[in-house]
Amino acid sequence: MSSRRSHILPNGLAALAALVALAPLPVWCQYPGQVTKSGKDAPELRAVAVLEWTGEESHPKASRIVPVCVYDGGELQDGGIYLARPQPLALTSQVEYELQHNGKPLGLFDIKGAGQQLGSWVGYGAWKPLPIPKPKPSMDEVARSRIVDEGSDLPVLHRKHHADEGSAAGSSASAPASSGQPASDPDRPTLHKKDSGGSGANAGSGSQGAGTGTASSPAPASDSDKPTLHKRDSGDSADAGSAPSSDPDRPVLKMTRKKQPEEVAHADSLPDFTDPDRPKLKRGKSSGDGADVLPTLMGLPPEMQQAVAVSDAKSHPEHPWSFDWANPDDEAKMKSALEEIARDALGLTPPPASAPKKSARKNARLAPPVEPLPPAPLLDEQFRVFELAYGSGATLVLTARSDGALNQQKFVTLIAQPDLYGNVLVLLKYVADGARLDETPRMRLIDAVDAMADNRGELLFELRGATQRQFALYRVLRGQAEKLFVTGGGEFAGAGRE
Repeated sequence: MSSRRSHILPNGLAALAALVALAPLPVWCQYPGQVTKSGKDAPELRAVAVLEWTGEESHPKASRIVPVCVYDGGELQDGGIYLARPQPLALTSQVEYELQHNGKPLGLFDIKGAGQQLGSWVGYGAWKPLPIPKPKPSMDEVARSRIVDEGSDLPVLHRKHHADEGSAAGSSASAPASSGQPASDPDRPTLHKKDSGGSGANAGSGSQGAGTGTASSPAPASDSDKPTLHKRDSGDSADAGSAPSSDPDRPVLKMTRKKQPEEVAHADSLPDFTDPDRPKLKRGKSSGDGADVLPTLMGLPPEMQQAVAVSDAKSHPEHPWSFDWANPDDEAKMKSALEEIARDALGLTPPPASAPKKSARKNARLAPPVEPLPPAPLLDEQFRVFELAYGSGATLVLTARSDGALNQQKFVTLIAQPDLYGNVLVLLKYVADGARLDETPRMRLIDAVDAMADNRGELLFELRGATQRQFALYRVLRGQAEKLFVTGGGEFAGAGRE
């Protein structure tokens, strides 16, 4: 099973560890000989947030991250105010979150800044792809790397060996040890420094250099055709681009200098401005430390997408929340049953047809049978099935709304499980009215998340009202769906629940 990695900022961990270590000091000082707790007893922090963005996942147009909660090892704390100095710990710069869908990682989000929107803290940063793990070498590759086959037919690159290299290598006077070519190679070109007292013609003369024994002409006297490079004498030609006088037919390249047109500009005299507060525009790079973040996401646009984000100081094994049905037909059966319950809660189920009177039964026989009306559509329907713990069975969640204007709409959220007889057992039915969203907000499912690192998933919902919103965690256990945590004080804790 693969492991996922996500990181709370080490500075935040250090700050929390310092607070935990310093808080009991006045009590410990009353008892001499008390041993202080070590750093390993510091609580392990785990932050849960919601990433909101518009556009594509890999290239969002605008994004923000909203903190939900921080688990400090004992209980869940409000992520929007936990250790705020002034921004909360969950939004400290360089905190890295792992984005998840159904328990599987999607990518990483690094926080680079934080701010407030409508009185709540939000973070901004950059979306990064997951690091690609380096593939492990196979057993065959490891075995091949350890075996050295001398008789292999694979091509091998070697340095060329000359026929006389063995004899030349033995003579220290003929060639140095570091030289790859033998000194006796007559075709090997050499570089010579021109004698300052001679000309270009006599510099290549071997008889004069050999007779005097000077060091400026190391070329042998017997090789007159050997190419040599000479330093050009500054007195040979006055023009730097001209060829030497010994070769009159040598082509010469000269740079032509075109006369640049004169720049003509007109300026009108302006009166002197003595305002010292007048702003000035300066060219150059900004000296500010602005973070490279995406544009701010304002409001709640209809195309906004949401995903769970988790940041932890330790690595945990990947735990997907998907449920595998033994019979695929059971999922369709459960969904159909929940849709009927949702239509009934939204008032979309038509009343049953009344039985015809006895006097009209004879005429009713002649009339064609009336076909039942199709079921009313459920808008924004979302149906998810989770396995919130290993071997816990299926947990069904359905959310939908009715059609019409906002003040005429109704919203429903159902949490259910199959019973022993294969029927739907509703654990929570939540209905909200569009005309009173501030009293009974809409309950929107985001995803399942392990908020307390105990390998048990909780259902994360957004409680969206007309002018405010909150986030809530629900735990499904022992046939009940109980509210575990609500951000911002829990004004919407029990509203709309049936």
